[in-house]
Amino acid sequence: MHAYVEETFTPQERDVLRPYFTNLDGPVFALVNLPDVVKGALFARYSRSSKSLRRLFLDEFAGDLDLRGDLSVDATRGLARADQLYQRIFVEYGDDSVAQLGGVHLACEQASNLLTKILERGRLMSYLEQSTRYLGFDRRLPNGHYRFYRDEALLESRYGARVVGEMDRMFDTYAALVPQLTSWLRERHPQTPEDTDLVYRQAIRAKAFDALRGLLPAAALSNLGIYGSGQAYEHLLLRLRAHPLPEARAYGLLIERELDKVIPSFIKRVAMPDRGGVWVDYLERTREDAAAIVRAGASPEEGEVAPHVRLVAFDGDGERRVLSAIAFEHGAGSWTAAEEAVDRLDDAGRERLLAAYVGDRRNRRHRPGRAFEATTYTFEIVSDYGAFRDLQRHRLATVEWQPLTTDLGYETPDLVREAGLAAPYEASMTRSRDLFADLRDEFPSQAQYAVALAFHIRYLMTMNLREALHVIELRSGPQGHPNYRRVAHEMLRLVRDQAGHRLLAETFRHVDYADTDLARLEAERRAERARQSGRATTP
Repeated sequence: MHAYVEETFTPQERDVLRPYFTNLDGPVFALVNLPDVVKGALFARYSRSSKSLRRLFLDEFAGDLDLRGDLSVDATRGLARADQLYQRIFVEYGDDSVAQLGGVHLACEQASNLLTKILERGRLMSYLEQSTRYLGFDRRLPNGHYRFYRDEALLESRYGARVVGEMDRMFDTYAALVPQLTSWLRERHPQTPEDTDLVYRQAIRAKAFDALRGLLPAAALSNLGIYGSGQAYEHLLLRLRAHPLPEARAYGLLIERELDKVIPSFIKRVAMPDRGGVWVDYLERTREDAAAIVRAGASPEEGEVAPHVRLVAFDGDGERRVLSAIAFEHGAGSWTAAEEAVDRLDDAGRERLLAAYVGDRRNRRHRPGRAFEATTYTFEIVSDYGAFRDLQRHRLATVEWQPLTTDLGYETPDLVREAGLAAPYEASMTRSRDLFADLRDEFPSQAQYAVALAFHIRYLMTMNLREALHVIELRSGPQGHPNYRRVAHEMLRLVRDQAGHRLLAETFRHVDYADTDLARLEAERRAERARQSGRATTP
């Protein structure tokens, strides 16, 4: 099993931490005895900090909170009685939806970028993941190692020394290019009098990190905060037990151990052979059987593929269906009557109905109601794995992705070329490709660790119109990464031109097409103004 780096705390720090975390040593732990607002703030800060959650709590939260009143609270008190009550309710009434009403904040640290995508697959959970934009991955762990997952089977194989050596070199390249690109960006974008040192430094670093994150291998470690109900965690644990990646199965046991301390009733069935056991068998068997049939009939991969977005499925009658849903919602009678009411409208009438339903939408958070869920779109996307990481987290979308390989190629960022750093960047890509090629036959799951985030992956995103509105407007923002901004722009074009949903496309009023050089600068300026005025802001 991967040797997770254990944090060290002084006796005094351990006394402070002990009432609020289910363990002080492992990479997975639940937060207890804290107000939800504190747990939420901790997770929000966590995503932009290189510190572990427990260290972050000590350094930035514990001193400012009056937590004395919480010391009498015991998160495990009453668990036995509650467990008996839950089992009686379940046995007598079959109402296991009770598990939707108990939630846990869980910290998942030192997880590879492959594992974080598996953890974030559940639709009914909330996630905050460590950002590649705000944190430099050149920082090493306390044991002196670079931050990447070391799979036990790989290390003990004939490739062990090579895997560690090549991963180290990939991180070496990243560590060498970050200061070079940062210096080049400072020359290209000199600091202005209106920008504080903090604002300017963060904007420059974010630009450099964005351009160079593709150098990082998928083995790169990340920290992740999760909030979910007992039922959602039960499903997560079952998926992890059935997953072919050894890291996922081992990490699932760590999660299960911590959840058993705070919500044992809700996850009890996972370990029961006649419940969780047969469920896991079902998941494994269906995955393996389907994969075997696909492999037998699959054609060879077509080679390197340029990034693209294709609209592969949509409802040709989508605009009529959305308008009918609006009419139905407002009492037009049966569904058939609602459709007939819409059919009697001329073009101007349809526009007026849609405009009235959507309203003036002063910002992107003003979203229309559920009538916008009456039509869906399925996009096939080929993008770099880094952009996929950001798009995959949209929980209301149905996202299916293929294994990560080097087969579809990569693109060197324009900024890296302009700065004269293409040669070392591409040499690192070659190192990643060669290592993956040597590992893939013997270690098909673990070989993905060697693939740099710049390599392309193919995936499907299926969304209803309401979710598409949210995804496209959010991911097209000027402060976003250029790679997923391009995806968002193309999605909207396809909705308008290929699906022919012109009226619906016009409701996307907060899509940003600006071509900004230092995209994050204005967002950092707003954040700084908010800090100065003592109020919160959202970029």
